[in-house]
Amino acid sequence: MKKIGLIIVFLWFLPVLVLGQDGARRARSESMSIKGSVKEKSTRKAVRDVDVTVLGKGTVTTDIFGNFKIEARVGDELVITHDSFNTIRYTIKDDQKIDIEVHDNPREAKSPSVSKQKSESRYKKNLKAAKSTLKKDAATSIEYITNALETIRDDDPSSDDKKAELFESLADIYKYWKQPDLAESNYLMSLKNKYSTDVKIKLANARLEGKNYQAALNTFDQLQQSRLNNTQRAIVYEGLGDSYKGLQNYPDAITNYNKALSISQRKKLDDRVILLNSKLAEVLQEEGNIRDAEEYLDNSVQLAQQKDKKTSARQRSAAADFYNKSNSYGKEIQLRKEALEDIEEIEETNENEGPTAEDNSLTTQVQNYKIASAFAAQEEYDEAIPYLKESIKEAESKNDLIVQKDATRKLGEVYREKGELKKASDAFEEYEVIIDKLYIQKDQEISQAARFSRELAQRANRITTLEKDRELNEAKYELAFASQEIANQQSIRQQTVIYFLIGLTVLLLLAAYLMYRNMKQQRYANNLLALKSLRSQMNPHFIFNALNSVNTFIATSDERTANRYLTDFSLLMRAVLENSEEDFIPLEKEIELLRLYVQLEHFRFQDKFEYTVEVDPEIDINEYMIPPMLLQPYVENAVWHGLRYKTEKGLLSIRFQKETSESIEIIITDDGIGRKKSKELKTQNQKLQKSRGMGNIKKRIAILNKMYKDKVDVFISDLDNTEGTQVKLILKKDK
Repeated sequence: MKKIGLIIVFLWFLPVLVLGQDGARRARSESMSIKGSVKEKSTRKAVRDVDVTVLGKGTVTTDIFGNFKIEARVGDELVITHDSFNTIRYTIKDDQKIDIEVHDNPREAKSPSVSKQKSESRYKKNLKAAKSTLKKDAATSIEYITNALETIRDDDPSSDDKKAELFESLADIYKYWKQPDLAESNYLMSLKNKYSTDVKIKLANARLEGKNYQAALNTFDQLQQSRLNNTQRAIVYEGLGDSYKGLQNYPDAITNYNKALSISQRKKLDDRVILLNSKLAEVLQEEGNIRDAEEYLDNSVQLAQQKDKKTSARQRSAAADFYNKSNSYGKEIQLRKEALEDIEEIEETNENEGPTAEDNSLTTQVQNYKIASAFAAQEEYDEAIPYLKESIKEAESKNDLIVQKDATRKLGEVYREKGELKKASDAFEEYEVIIDKLYIQKDQEISQAARFSRELAQRANRITTLEKDRELNEAKYELAFASQEIANQQSIRQQTVIYFLIGLTVLLLLAAYLMYRNMKQQRYANNLLALKSLRSQMNPHFIFNALNSVNTFIATSDERTANRYLTDFSLLMRAVLENSEEDFIPLEKEIELLRLYVQLEHFRFQDKFEYTVEVDPEIDINEYMIPPMLLQPYVENAVWHGLRYKTEKGLLSIRFQKETSESIEIIITDDGIGRKKSKELKTQNQKLQKSRGMGNIKKRIAILNKMYKDKVDVFISDLDNTEGTQVKLILKKDK
């Protein structure tokens, strides 16, 4: 039983053991990114430019902080070499960071010059490799530029020259691979490090290729002020002509092309003379000057015939395109046949070389197709068909789907025009098949182009980041070293200064807080004092008006009415005096005061108005607080300046209604004579006197809103017929 139990346990753990061994083998076989550093043992000073090599796989170099990162597997051996210490070997055990400590070495004294020679050698090697791979592999070429940039030392007096050279080479790569925007930015970086007329010419041409004609024109204009040799001047004039042509300024384009042509002819720059004659012909054709254009074109063709076959074929093809635009199909066909002979000779001698991007029309399939198109344009269909078939055959053999597609479609059109509908139908069916193939091919090309553009942009960003990081890291290193020295020498003094500044800051903050609190308290006290003063002014104003009413009753010998009025007045005065020291009273009390006051005013002016006081039952009047005697001046104003002057009996309405859960509306409405007419009826003496009641109430509301955050809002308006006034107060709950 015991043996059976052991066997069961073994079988249970066997998969775990197998998986564990498999995981260990997989970990050993998978490549990892290993990080590490190289520092002096005694001083902990970083050692830069140390070569860290994984045998048979590659080498990296430590940065200014002594750090490195390399791809390796568990079990690989690292070889750490530098001129300042003996070679160290280290076997990788896991993916943890590796810290290599090295002893000081007497060879350190001579290491700077040796390291400098090594960096110089690596720089030249990488730059040469970048130039050799420029037309083969853009990514690899850019990688070599990046490696060369990493070798530039900050103590190298020629660092600016090297950077200028590297950024120029990088821009050349982007220019060749049709990335004019990246080329432009890197030419600018090159010029920033060191000015060069040739680089500025390249910058202008990059802007020209990017169709930024105005910027190109400005750059070429600036170059005219520079010291130029004849070749450079011819290039600048040609660039000006191209810029003006792009801007459709043909007269200036012709002027500058002629200047460039004159210099090129004088210096016997045949290739440039051929090109300029062709460009002049093209611009003159755009202007409609066909005769002069043909003269320049003939010159270019004659000169090209004296050169190599490729130049001759290219120029004859360009001349044929010219005659095609002017519908001179006979001349076009003749030139294309001659160009076709040259191209066939070129293809025989250069079997392994295809046409470049600039010479993509110099193929037999393209020329056969264009010859056939010229015959078809003249309705010579029988002559066109053999050329179309040859074009299709050549295009199919060279996997040129675009020409194959165009030639097949043209063949179908020619058969249709001839009335051979069965052949036309077959050609169009083949055309549809080619279209499907071309669609797939184009989709793949677009994906590849997008991937290529992304890769180039990433590498451009990497170089830019590398340059910035290199400068930043050097500044950080120098700053860190200087800070460490200062810290070792003046740590106590710094700490004292820091503590003093912290204490001073705390004191200043405390003083600022106390000042702010005192100012706030002072403002609050001033506001309270102002409110008290205004309340004290309100009471005499009300008493004065009320006593005037009593005086009127006594003067009319109505003692009983005066006695009754005085009784009600005393009740009102008692309530007013009781509340005079309060900032706020319950809304219920204010309503009682208001009812009593309106009753007194109605008692005096019974023949002038009636009044109503309505309180919304949904309002809990005990929840709202209101400044005492806040509403009385508005009611008084309605009676004395509105209703008192009315010929017929008016109405004074006071309503308390709920607006929201947090506020109520108090609406005082009279149908008196209105504010405008009341102002016109004022006597001269009344105009000279200021309205104390309304002025005080405005000041009180302003102060209250400032202290209690918009406690009361007041809106005064005329009624629709301009007779009568409405005062609306919004009273909010205490928060």
